[in-house]
Amino acid sequence: MTLHVFGAIVTGNGCAANNRGETEGNITTLQKILWKDQVHTTVSAEAIRWALRYYWQTCGNENDINRLWSDEKNDFSFQDPDYKAWHPERPEGQPLWDDDLLGFMDASAGGEEAENQREIPKRKAELEKKLGKNPDDEKAKKDLAKFEKAVEDLGKAREMLKRAVESGDDEAVNKIEAEIRKYRKQAKLKGTAVIRRGVLDICRAISTTSYAGDISFNAKSGEKERTSLYGTEIHATRYQYGFAMTPNRLKVQKRCLDALDGLSSLGQVGGNHGRFLFDFSPESIVLRVTEDPAPRLLYCFDEKDGIVELSQNFCRKVKAGDIPPCELFIGGRIAELSGTKELGTMKCLPGIRKTVEECKVAIRNALNLESQQ
Repeated sequence: MTLHVFGAIVTGNGCAANNRGETEGNITTLQKILWKDQVHTTVSAEAIRWALRYYWQTCGNENDINRLWSDEKNDFSFQDPDYKAWHPERPEGQPLWDDDLLGFMDASAGGEEAENQREIPKRKAELEKKLGKNPDDEKAKKDLAKFEKAVEDLGKAREMLKRAVESGDDEAVNKIEAEIRKYRKQAKLKGTAVIRRGVLDICRAISTTSYAGDISFNAKSGEKERTSLYGTEIHATRYQYGFAMTPNRLKVQKRCLDALDGLSSLGQVGGNHGRFLFDFSPESIVLRVTEDPAPRLLYCFDEKDGIVELSQNFCRKVKAGDIPPCELFIGGRIAELSGTKELGTMKCLPGIRKTVEECKVAIRNALNLESQQ
């Protein structure tokens, strides 16, 4: 059977504001969603993934991360922009952490770089393999010769296109691009995108309390003008979200342990335009190590009168046997509640870090990771 690791996290209380840079008039808005018939604020999974990459980077693992964030440039740079480690025919180097865990999609099919690195070698290998099976096959010989001639013409057309673009000759550009399409068709090149589906799936974070419409009004500093006044939506709340991963799908299975470390230690998760500080580290956490492919614990927290508890539906699943208590690791503030301890034999620890470490031990033993190092 395949091992799966699932988790549910709820943060501590904080004040969320302006976690995306979009506005409605002069009001900077929060993302919102209709949840259980009420409006709740939400933080995207992409923002959490960004924060996870940044956490790994700031922990001194720059050499193991493909997509590195530059505070000076306010943009990403890539160590392996062509994803050579994931080439279907000729992989080069070792897959990096974030590519392995979070996945990627390189959709540069049809471009010169994709042709030279993936499409042409793949098509050539197919033709040579066909000819190798029957060296006297005249059709296979003609197909290979036709392919090589089309590739040669394609290379010349690509060079002509560069010169036409540099000279600003739009008419020549259009003509050459038509020739490129013709030569690609003659070579029977098929656009290929290198895709890696993420192993670590992350849910959108949703506030544990509904949004009451709070707005703070502010003014820009300096000389005042018509656009100096602005408002910001704010929400005092906690956020809960879940995640799932299947370590067997990883090129390096022990990276699932790095994912747990990162998710249990996230700081600011503010999206692309974070002006507020909101501690996204867990106040409480529920982890499950199981062979069951269904998580059964996503969004398992309810907040009542300022107290976060395990939801009635989650408790029902545990009591009914759908979630065996022995598979659970519960940590943080919620572990100290009497209702949690009554669910049965499970790891209930007051500390988040200790809970994660206990879970990691169970994963190491289940996957026999010590022998793989």
